[in-house]
Amino acid sequence: MGFFDGLLGGKAADFDSGSAASNSIELTRRHQQVSLTKQGAATGNLRVNLTWRMRTSDFDGEQRTSLFRHPFKALRPPEVLGHGQSMVNVDLDLGALYELADGTKGVVQPLGGLLGDVNAPPYVKLSGDDRFGSASGETMYVNLDHRDDIKRLLVFVYIYDQTPAFDRTHAIVTLYPSNGPRIEIGLDERHPQARSCAVVMIENVKGELVVRREVKFVYGFQGELDRLYGWGLQWGRGYKTKVEK
Repeated sequence: MGFFDGLLGGKAADFDSGSAASNSIELTRRHQQVSLTKQGAATGNLRVNLTWRMRTSDFDGEQRTSLFRHPFKALRPPEVLGHGQSMVNVDLDLGALYELADGTKGVVQPLGGLLGDVNAPPYVKLSGDDRFGSASGETMYVNLDHRDDIKRLLVFVYIYDQTPAFDRTHAIVTLYPSNGPRIEIGLDERHPQARSCAVVMIENVKGELVVRREVKFVYGFQGELDRLYGWGLQWGRGYKTKVEK
C-alpha cells in the first residue's frame, strides 16, 4: 500500500450551531468543531455516512451557457447526479483509525475485511462497501455508549484504485448523532492528485466528546494518514474481493 504527505493546519476552537432550516451543522475552516456532549448527543449509535456524486460538467463536454442567450440558466449551478461505473471509474472508501483508552490501536476499512464491531472493541462497525457511489453511500456506526473506552477516532476517505478524482467528486461525510442536528463535512477543496483525506476527528477530551473538522488531503494511502497523526501502525498492501455480478 502506498503512502503520502499532507499539511497540518491550525486548530480553531470555534463551535458551530445548528441551522433551524436544515437541522444541520456544517463544519468549515471558520467553524471547525462541535461538542456532542454539550448537545446531549454523546450516547447511542453515531452514524457516519459517506456519499459522493459527479458534476455533469465533468463528462458531458458541453460549453458554458451564454449569459446573453440564457441569462438565468447560465447562473444556475451545475447539475449534480449520482454516478455509475459507466460515468467514472472511481471508488471512494470510508474508514477510520481508532485508538482506545487502553492503548489499543487499529483501523476499520473495507480493505482486508476489517469491518470492526459495534458492540465490542473497537466499538466501530463499517456496514459495507459501496463501489459505485449509490444514493445510500457507505455507512459506519460508532457506539457512543462506550465513549469512555474510545480515546480518538479519525474518519478518513480514500480512493482504492484507478485515477485520483477528488477534484471531480462532490463527496460529503455526514454524522448523524442520536440527538440533535446532523453534522456535515464537505470534501470540496481542489486536490486533483490526492488519494486520501483525513475528514474528521472524534476525540474524548477530558470526558467531553468533540468532533473536529480535519479535511487534510494526502497523496498516498492510510500509512501517510497514520504518520500524519502519529498512530504508529504497520501497513502492507491490501486488496478487495471481486464484486459479485
